[in-house]
Amino acid sequence: MPKARRTISIHCARCRTLLYKYAKGGTGGLVKCFVERILQDRTNGDLTCHECGQQFARHWATSGKPAHRIIQGKVYVKGMTRR
Repeated sequence: MPKARRTISIHCARCRTLLYKYAKGGTGGLVKCFVERILQDRTNGDLTCHECGQQFARHWATSGKPAHRIIQGKVYVKGMTRR
């Protein structure tokens, strides 16, 4: 049975600009974003906010898949329940 995915919005913590719409799988916190699951990318592709210029992630790969490793405290997420 495939894991349920929900769409979350990832925003810049400094200026509140929408960066990504992302299909999140699992119940844990947001640590990385797999490139293939990014539904809508509003950045310039350089992992910085296009409004304030803050870097919010780093290029990374896990299990051979490209991903963006989120720098904690640089983004906030809407659509994810915290327990």
